Formats: sequence, C-alpha cells, structure tokens
Amino acid sequence: MRNKYFMTLVGLFAVLALCVTLGAGDATAKTIYKFGGGPAGGTFQFMAGGIATYPAVKDIKEFRVLAGASGGSVENLRKTNSGQYAMGVVYSGHVYLGRNGLMKNDTKKYEDVLGVAYFYGAPAQLVIKKGSGIKSVKDLEGKKVGVGNAGSGAFANCELFFTHMGIWDKIERNAMGYNDAAAAFGNNQLDAFWLFTAFPSGAVIMAAQQNDIDMVDLGADAEASGFFDKYPYFATLAVPAGTYKGVERDIPSFQDSALWVANSKVPADVVYTLLSKIYTPEGLAHMVNVKKTAKAMSVEDGVKGIVTPLHPGAEKFWKEKGVLK
Repeated sequence: MRNKYFMTLVGLFAVLALCVTLGAGDATAKTIYKFGGGPAGGTFQFMAGGIATYPAVKDIKEFRVLAGASGGSVENLRKTNSGQYAMGVVYSGHVYLGRNGLMKNDTKKYEDVLGVAYFYGAPAQLVIKKGSGIKSVKDLEGKKVGVGNAGSGAFANCELFFTHMGIWDKIERNAMGYNDAAAAFGNNQLDAFWLFTAFPSGAVIMAAQQNDIDMVDLGADAEASGFFDKYPYFATLAVPAGTYKGVERDIPSFQDSALWVANSKVPADVVYTLLSKIYTPEGLAHMVNVKKTAKAMSVEDGVKGIVTPLHPGAEKFWKEKGVLK
C-alpha cells in the first residue's frame, strides 16, 4: 500500500516537473505579455483578443501577447499596476482616479498604469418621455429612474454624476439592466432610465418603438455644474439627431473612454512595436472585423480621452504620427 502511495506521489511530481520544464522552455523561447480583457463576450475581451490574434502581432519573433478574461476595468487596473498583467483595457476614469488615490473605498495610488491608446467611448444617455417636463437631471427629484445594473460601470457613473448634481438621494432608484429598464419605462413603471453605452442602443430603440421618447441634455448639466473640471477624464460628444425615432436634434452628453494601458516596466520597444502593427489600415480593419466598436479607433484619435501619463513607447509612436508635439 505504501509502495503504491509512493509511486503515485512520484508520478504526480513527475507531471508537475514536466509542466514547469515546459513552461520555462516556452518563456525562454518567447517572452509572454499578458493582456487583461474582460468578461467572456464583452467588448473589453474582444479588444484584447483582437490585438493578441492579429497575424502581424502573432508573427513577432521576440515576444507573444496573450489575452485573458478578467472582471473588467478595475481588475485590469490593479493587475496591470502590480505587473500580473503587462497590459489591459481600463476606463480612463479608473486610470485617473486610481493614479490619484481616489477610487471608491481604495486610497492606494496606482501609478504604474500608463496610457497607450484610445479604444472607444461609452457615452451617457438619459431617456425620458416627450412632454414629461424633465429638462435637466435636477427635474428627476421624486421620480422613478432606472440607473443600470448594480455593480456595473453604468450604475457607478450614474451615481457619480447624479451625486455631483445633488440628485442621487432624491430619486427612486431602480437598479436594472437596459432592456429591463426599457420595458419598465414602456409600462410606466419608470419616468426615466440611464445608459452608459455606445449608441444606437437596442434598449432605447425598443423604448422608442413603444413610446414618444426624448433625451436630456446631459452636456448642459455637466458644463454648468463644473463636472468636467472635477472629472477631467470625461470627454464631450453628442448623440446625433435621428439616432433614435422621434429625437430629431443633437443631444449633448459626455463619455468615458476605454483605453489600452500598459505597466510602466513593459519595455518601450514592445509597446511601440504593437502600436506599429495595430495602427495600420490592415490592423485597424482587423480590429473592426473582430468588433465593430473598434471603428472608433484611428491614428487621429489615438490619445483621445487620455488625461494621465503615456507609456514611453506610446509617446514615441504618437509623436512620430504627429498626434503629439
């Protein structure tokens, strides 16, 4: 019995030793840089995977990029800062707040996360019914409002903006997903619902089919209240007229930006090489093929939404492209 137990242990150790040997062999053959994406099926994961699977990136002889699923922006911020990930997808807001020790319930400063490039924007949208009398976020006092799923980026940004506007504790908050909010809105169970996502949104399209909708000018509220001064990582934009049925004027708003970031210790030539591969007509076409959201990627908007320090490799690349002076 003891011999059998001993032989089993020997076998297990042999397997472990083989795994370690293979791992070491692979590492010496090609340095691996882990790229933190997001939950399976989410846009973050598509962006990280798109870079890792691009043939021109896979053909690089000196190193390999390995995309991995993660919990999303905050996890990527922390793991990129610690070096568990070499790179990741992180919202500009989280990079800014993390660098300055302003994350909610977390005063640590994440100073080793540096900007590389802009991926796409996630804009705020607030849907109401025509004739509701709601012209500003402040008019929501006492109203029933869908504020996004609890724990989501939409919820967090709704809380941030509504708190800034002094309205968060004066509304009847309903934490729910976009489609559920659109359905509740159509059934008169909500007076308004908030989104923080690319447009056109299927949920808003659904709401517009069932109701005469309108949208709040969030840009005016943000500008008048000093929101952009306090949170400089938000960028202005407008939901174009005609995006949704019945909304025939541009609706000013703001967005956070999903960024490509890298740990400060990642060699500059690695970041520079990756940017050189992705930011070509072929590379950008590949990214759009992976996820249409990548249409927002361009050389011209390469550093859009980045309000924190750039990685040296990125700085070199964007200066060569004339994006930085």
